[in-house]
Amino acid sequence: MSERFYVTTPIYYPSDHLHIGHAYTTTVADSLARWHRFAGRDVYFVTGSDEHGQKIQRAALAKGVSPQAYVDEIVASFKNLWEKMNVRYDDFVRTTDDRHHRAVQAVFQKIYDQGDIYKSSYEGWYCTPCETFWVENRLEDGHCPDCKRPVELVEEESYFFRMSKYAPRLLEYIEEHPELIQPETRRNEMVNFIKSGLEDLCVSRTTFDWGIPVPFDNKHVVYVWFDALTNYLTALGYPEKGELMEKWWPADLHLVGKEIMRFHTIIWPIMLMALDLPLPKAVFGHGWLLFDSDKMSKSKGNVVDPLVLIDEFGVDPIRYFLMREVSFGQDGNFSRKALIERTNADLANDLGNLLNRTLSMLDRYFEGVVPEPAASPNAIDQALIDYANSLGSAVDTCLKEYKLNEALVKIWQLIGRGNKYVDERAPWNLAKLDDKSELSSVMYNLVETLRIVALAIKPFLPETAAKMWSQLGLTDLDEKSLSDVTWGLLPAGTQTKKGDPIFPRIEVEKETPVAPPEKKPEAKKESAPVQEKPEGVLIGIDDFFKCELVVAEIIEAGPIKGADKLLKLQVDIGSEKRQIVAGIAQHYAADDLVGRRIIVVKNLKPAKLRGELSEGMLLAATSPEGRLELVSVSDAIPAGSRVK
Repeated sequence: MSERFYVTTPIYYPSDHLHIGHAYTTTVADSLARWHRFAGRDVYFVTGSDEHGQKIQRAALAKGVSPQAYVDEIVASFKNLWEKMNVRYDDFVRTTDDRHHRAVQAVFQKIYDQGDIYKSSYEGWYCTPCETFWVENRLEDGHCPDCKRPVELVEEESYFFRMSKYAPRLLEYIEEHPELIQPETRRNEMVNFIKSGLEDLCVSRTTFDWGIPVPFDNKHVVYVWFDALTNYLTALGYPEKGELMEKWWPADLHLVGKEIMRFHTIIWPIMLMALDLPLPKAVFGHGWLLFDSDKMSKSKGNVVDPLVLIDEFGVDPIRYFLMREVSFGQDGNFSRKALIERTNADLANDLGNLLNRTLSMLDRYFEGVVPEPAASPNAIDQALIDYANSLGSAVDTCLKEYKLNEALVKIWQLIGRGNKYVDERAPWNLAKLDDKSELSSVMYNLVETLRIVALAIKPFLPETAAKMWSQLGLTDLDEKSLSDVTWGLLPAGTQTKKGDPIFPRIEVEKETPVAPPEKKPEAKKESAPVQEKPEGVLIGIDDFFKCELVVAEIIEAGPIKGADKLLKLQVDIGSEKRQIVAGIAQHYAADDLVGRRIIVVKNLKPAKLRGELSEGMLLAATSPEGRLELVSVSDAIPAGSRVK
């Protein structure tokens, strides 16, 4: 039996159109689904819309339409967004579907029949925006602890679910299966919440009727969260025990925002225990995508519309930014400046530049035809080949652990190695030799590197992969799988088709604001061009000699947690060893720096960057296109030598 992967997003609430935070969750789920398919696994990917509840009924009434007409319009916008974002789900569950009504009523009836749902009366606090019940001691200054908005005092006859009965069993399960709740910080929060005491849950309402009727009491509608959580079974045909349930349950991953972890890791597992069904293998609560370090909120006017971004930048830069910029599980920050910088640095300068310069040289030296590798690989060639061969399994390991940004870092390290390989092997010099065997091998290696990169990015940036594949002269991308991320499968004799740059550099001065109208001043401030340092200033020789420049040998290099543009270097400057923090991670892989002899400013005042001490500054040159190279010397110049 082949491996399988059942992944879900939350079903989104159609009280308004979706923003970039929703796109983040769904893009991650889509990329995971695409990768696992690429790796040869059976995949089932489900998303949907959560359409019932008092909040929807009130919104529809205010607009003068029926609740069904209200949600139909907004759900259509959901599907349009996912199509634009290149999200390819297997099922879209709407809670207004007849099949979902059947599933919810079957769940409610079964749990009632076994005595775990009972009728009583509810008197307490209810947050309509969150559709959440609260006991008074959990309120914060009389407000909802989640959204901080006022709550309403509710008194009505209700049915209750015996949550408290299952609390000890759930705690025991979490202890035995810690992987159920990820990351660890969320697990600790949920365990503490359970230990503080679980109340029985009110699971029906009588003060409005926009919901699924309780099967044995039509005066009541099912509580919206009890209704919504059942969607993960609806997609598999529950309550019928058919092929879908047999194959796909339990889910491998429920991907949710951290604000709804309590529903997915306490209420939902207890519902499944009451149904005598297996619990999901993992619920991962990712962080929020903030806007300029502030939580997105329509009331704050800082909600970013992904459709506006797609129209301006294209879909793949948005997909890449969402997965690359954020350490999965932590809060991330969206800003226009960060999006442009990431696009220019990683997509235009690194990936686009490698593709363009390689195919340009191939056109010049071999009329665009991939040559046969004619020379045995030297040490530089072999290092590139070995890394490319290890890439597929390394990315697969990262994604099994839900480390999406780390997976992309590994892919971009190959891209960085490819750009460095061009400079090290200097095809323009090899082209001057009568014997073209070494040039043939170098050009083959570069095109083969691009083929492997195109395959590796396909689940994350499907449009970009297709453009690269076409320019490489290849036609069967959809048929390729993880096994093809193997060196040497590029056929010699392939005619490439160099096209326009796949990522033109974004000029900052041409920016236009994407924030809502009330936020235009902030957007304008964000996009203001950075003031250049003055050029052409004459200094005296005494000023120059104030800088003590020395040769330093890099003896160790590594990343800094949470700072993907920085590397931490340990350097030998002859008289002592020092630590330097440098913003070069986008241009150099850490392993490639060890042993290199660079120039550093020895007498620069120490500073702290991301909590790490930096005792000097290295010298580097940057091209107008943003390409960065370290200033270095050969091994003939020992560490500590003065530069003057």
